[in-house]
Amino acid sequence: AHKAQLLQYLQITSQIKYSAFLTAFFASKVEHESKHCNGKGFQRPGSSAFDRVYTANQNCGHAYPTFLAMLWCAGLLCSQAPAAFAGLMYLFVRQKYFVGYLGERTQSTPGHLFGKRIILFLFLMSVAGILNYYLIFFFGSDFETHIKTITSAISPLLLIP
Repeated sequence: AHKAQLLQYLQITSQIKYSAFLTAFFASKVEHESKHCNGKGFQRPGSSAFDRVYTANQNCGHAYPTFLAMLWCAGLLCSQAPAAFAGLMYLFVRQKYFVGYLGERTQSTPGHLFGKRIILFLFLMSVAGILNYYLIFFFGSDFETHIKTITSAISPLLLIP
């Protein structure tokens, strides 16, 4: 049991490292586009390429705190393995969103919708964990094994676009 918990902890910490890498990648793309647009500063109101990269970076940054909160709540309150899987999927989806935003704006829509679905899954996992706690507290019924089985079975469905 201790090795399984350590493995799940390592999965979540690897997600955080990958997430930090993606954030650095997004920031470097913004810096590259800023320098590429004939100037020294970061404000380029006339460049559509810079505007797209900057907007994509801002959108990813704004969604990040919600993702982290949902990831940790789902992992702590429900089941760590499906939460870690959903977290990795979310990070790949954000990469797809960012790269799609560099093209036309309509190319980023699938990544955005897929990301929203993963956040919803993490939220529902958190709600299921909270409901299980109250069922234990008030009625003495523990559905933790059932909830973990259901979330483990549903998490691969996140791969369906």
